[in-house]
Amino acid sequence: MSSSEYIPGTCNIGKSEIRQRQIVALVGLALSISALIGFITTHASAQVRLGIFLPLTVASVGWVQSRKKFCLAYGFMGTFNFAGIGKLSKVADKASLAADRKTAAAILLQSLGLAAALTAVIYFLPLS
Repeated sequence: MSSSEYIPGTCNIGKSEIRQRQIVALVGLALSISALIGFITTHASAQVRLGIFLPLTVASVGWVQSRKKFCLAYGFMGTFNFAGIGKLSKVADKASLAADRKTAAAILLQSLGLAAALTAVIYFLPLS
């Protein structure tokens, strides 16, 4: 798949936008690892460990978007970007917009599912 042209429901961001999502994924991963280290060193209760869902969601959303070359926010808004950061173009037709919104919803569900699965693993870790 080319990352230099808009393809409805398939690709709506270019290289600079993909790089930005990779950075978001790394930040979310760093926050998640930091939280996990904190949980291990303090023997945090299972309920407290549920708090890792948020940084894992940040990591998951960034990772899935970068892998799919598709921004879920742009998909919901009906925009795309292959120029510099912040230079958005509008999706021209309703069929393309519908395809983009379907893909955006799928990415959101995939990201939340991944974050939930990883949170469950951390929740059930025997820390005490």
